[in-house]
Amino acid sequence: MMMESAKITHVDIYKFDIPFWEPFVISLGPITCANNIVVKINTDNDLYGFGECSTITYISGESQETEFILAQSFARLLKGKDPFAIEERLREMDHAIAGNYTLKSAFDMALYDLMAKRAGMPLFCFLGGSITKRIHTDMTVSINTPDYMAQKALKYKNDGFQALKVKLGTTTETDVARIKAIREAVGKEMPLRIDANQGWDPVTAIKTLKALEPYDIEHCEEPVKHWNNRELARVRANSPIPIMADESLFTHHDAFRLAVMGACDYFNVKLSKSGGIHNALKICDIAEGAGIKCQVGCMNESRFALTALTHLASSKDIIVHYDIDSSYQHTVDPVIGGIENIGCGEWKLPVIPGIGADFDPAYLAGMESVTI
Repeated sequence: MMMESAKITHVDIYKFDIPFWEPFVISLGPITCANNIVVKINTDNDLYGFGECSTITYISGESQETEFILAQSFARLLKGKDPFAIEERLREMDHAIAGNYTLKSAFDMALYDLMAKRAGMPLFCFLGGSITKRIHTDMTVSINTPDYMAQKALKYKNDGFQALKVKLGTTTETDVARIKAIREAVGKEMPLRIDANQGWDPVTAIKTLKALEPYDIEHCEEPVKHWNNRELARVRANSPIPIMADESLFTHHDAFRLAVMGACDYFNVKLSKSGGIHNALKICDIAEGAGIKCQVGCMNESRFALTALTHLASSKDIIVHYDIDSSYQHTVDPVIGGIENIGCGEWKLPVIPGIGADFDPAYLAGMESVTI
């Protein structure tokens, strides 16, 4: 049966801000607020699709201000065109403006929301996934003193989270003290994962990872600078702890290069890095071919984008770790529907067409916006 065609009539663009409970600190600096972009793609058949992206300028090079301006250019580019020709629409954006994968991910997400709605399928089903896959997020402990981080870790354990991600990336002595304090607080059984956010040089990375070997760490994210793939491979070859590529992995092109170099054991797939669902699926396919397991991760997205991310996680068996916790940092939750926390850090997906989430119109009304 032929599906009804549609055209994009207009795009609503919002600066979408959500304050944090407390500063979230990584080796690159503190974060106190989610400064995101939300786009709503409207069509002439009364369907609409929402997308959201999250900016961390010192990772992506994009800011909310630059994205707000560029989003208007993308909206003009797409207006009047078929929203269901997703690959063609994404290729047009790539040809128009290089990079800017964070912003492109918001448009990608909105197009997939529209497509799954038109198909009458939840996004995970549209992507070939299953609702039977159980998704438990870890919870992240940001950088602080060893004692404070141990207290936070124990709180998260008592809250029911089944794994912890710990931010590191300073000195060997202090980072080892942090993990030692956390391991003593939560016990030997709880999985610990670490993330240096490029904070070490190669020598310090190898030294620190060897010193952390007794603490049973599952993996370490991005130990050295994102551009230093050759040294990332050397760190991996000398590390007793498996290595995960994060900031060095944006698109499928990066995934291919890292796989060929043997630079990592895991990929961390983030929609706001990859350019969205379309490229994230390609990364997962490369990972599967190369025998590299994947984690899905987040920036500072609300529960809306985290719902889209959980749909992706439910569609690919190669995704085995889940870092879908950014919304726990937010003081407000302006999302209607979407994933539901059913305890112990487990997210339950909605089984309705599309992403299955929406934004509170009253909250959006308070944000700076433009319609193209």
